[in-house]
Amino acid sequence: MASFDYDDAPANSAAPPSSQSQTPDAALGYDPNFVPDSVKTFVVHLYRHIREKNVYEIHQMYETSFQTLSERLFKDTPWPSVDAVAHFVDNDHVFCLLYREMWFRHLYARLSPTLKQRIDSWDNYCSLFQVVLHGVVNMQLPNQWLWDMVDEFVYQFQSFCQYRAKMKNKTEQEISLLKQFDQAWNVYGVLNYLQALVERSMIIQILEQEKEGLEQFTATDGYDYSGGSNVLKVLGYFSMVGLLRVHCLLGDYHTGLKCLLPIDISQQGVYTSVIGSHITTIYHYGFANLMLRRYVEAIREFNKILLYIYKTKQYHQKSPQYEQILKKNEQMYALLAICLSLCPQVKLVEETVNSQLREKYGEKMIRMQRYDDEAFGIYDELFSYACPKFITPSAPSFEEPLVNYNQDAYRLQLKLFLYEVKQQQLLSGVRTFLKVYSTISLGKLANYMEVDEPTLRTILTTYKHKTHAVDVDGKIVSNADVDFYIDDDMIHVVESKSSKRYGDYFLRQIVKLEGLINDLDRIKLD
Repeated sequence: MASFDYDDAPANSAAPPSSQSQTPDAALGYDPNFVPDSVKTFVVHLYRHIREKNVYEIHQMYETSFQTLSERLFKDTPWPSVDAVAHFVDNDHVFCLLYREMWFRHLYARLSPTLKQRIDSWDNYCSLFQVVLHGVVNMQLPNQWLWDMVDEFVYQFQSFCQYRAKMKNKTEQEISLLKQFDQAWNVYGVLNYLQALVERSMIIQILEQEKEGLEQFTATDGYDYSGGSNVLKVLGYFSMVGLLRVHCLLGDYHTGLKCLLPIDISQQGVYTSVIGSHITTIYHYGFANLMLRRYVEAIREFNKILLYIYKTKQYHQKSPQYEQILKKNEQMYALLAICLSLCPQVKLVEETVNSQLREKYGEKMIRMQRYDDEAFGIYDELFSYACPKFITPSAPSFEEPLVNYNQDAYRLQLKLFLYEVKQQQLLSGVRTFLKVYSTISLGKLANYMEVDEPTLRTILTTYKHKTHAVDVDGKIVSNADVDFYIDDDMIHVVESKSSKRYGDYFLRQIVKLEGLINDLDRIKLD
């Protein structure tokens, strides 16, 4: 339902030019006050299920009924306005906020929102989060909906920044609105809400206590079976993923990964209970590690999620998120191709993922190893295709001439990435020779590489630096599949071997055996 793609929603062909005087609704003959019977039934039942905390029914209506009605009645128009449906639900303030949240999400997905609608959506999120943070929320909502709230909040922020940065063709009315509502989708406001949800929910402490066996948050998928509410806790949990994503959009990868630290992504968690959350988390986690030169960590996580998508994607074919799952899948294969070209650690990749990767990017990866201008161009192409849609969060200059600056942040990140690739290209020759020899003298290698010994020492030191990175705990770790040390002008080559982990294999076999024993116990012998 919520998109975890970062492109702006395509403008609807029937929508008029982006003028505030004539809305897309008017052009389509849309009456915001007309409520079809099926919509009346939908809101009445949804309201009742929310009051009864019937999570299963809420989820069915949210995931299936809302999609079906949208497809049948509101393909090219918004849903009825909140004022038109409010009296069917006792004018319940919180329900109306939730309805408007869905209303705006549908608008973003199907139409092109006006600037006023973007601002109204911001106001609605502020009101909704204020209720969650400071009110008494006595309801349980499905994880899917809570994830979509955080996901859409970040998406609309990103979309607003991109929209605001295209100043060239803005009308006077739009510029006037931007000046008047300069706090709408302000980067500090967005970060403050996400951070407040994390802190107020006490989710970091809850996850810490769970490690000590004092809490049951992950075991219950975040739901509260004692009659309480899951809303604040789960919103706080997903807000940590939201913060990672916002910081990646801003190019601050260290802070993004720091925000995600309380979630142990090596384990199943609440973030894996929603496919969109799972993919978004690992995509941004892997991308941040790639940009911080922690290639091994990025490869490991991309491999796991790509294998998971390969095994489970058929179960999501009817999901409204299916296209987004496929797109993110393709982008992560491109990022994996980049990681393996900069850090050849194929041993970390499962055979299934490796064969898919070779099918998609095998030829390009061979060319990327050549370290010439063509290879440089492929790095540029793959990065541009697979990176997040970076944003410039600062307010525009309203002085003439008005210019578009929506590509500035992307160009800066691309420049930084390609600068790193250029440096890695200079080291390609070293690795080639180190793969061939187990020991070689400095003089001999200098001769082969056609440089003098002092220059070779500099190159080797640079190689050491570039194949090591600082991990999340501040320790220096090696990314190299080939390492070396120098002793008395002799270079000794050490091939890094990934330590085999047998534990998982044996645990899987034990579970299988227990399943077989249980099946045999059920069979009654004559």
